[in-house]
Amino acid sequence: METGIKGEKRFTVTSSQLASSVGSGLVNVFATPMMIAAIENTAASSIAPYLAQGKTTVGTLVNVSHVSATPEGMAVRIETELTEIAPNGKVLTFRVTAYDEAGLIGEGTHQRAIVDRERFEQKAQAKLG
Repeated sequence: METGIKGEKRFTVTSSQLASSVGSGLVNVFATPMMIAAIENTAASSIAPYLAQGKTTVGTLVNVSHVSATPEGMAVRIETELTEIAPNGKVLTFRVTAYDEAGLIGEGTHQRAIVDRERFEQKAQAKLG
């Protein structure tokens, strides 16, 4: 895996993605948590083909501003680019941007850690006792 890997996703905002539907506000516009989820999904998908079998990534940091509201029915485009790989090879940093048909709606950075999926899930389940 090398820096420069890009990801892109396009979709149209639906009623289930509105702030008023997901509990992040009362307004009928694209919800910030849904934008973040789309950013995480785009970044994870972009590097998935480069991971060894049994490995996956988990989000560890999101630093994104949501700068413009998007109404239901408008198209959104998410772009990610892998800009840094930590010296240990396990932490990946992405530059992320989100656009609607009128322009920029969000931008920032996102980090993901490479983990062994089975071990990661077992560790989480161990919290149940």
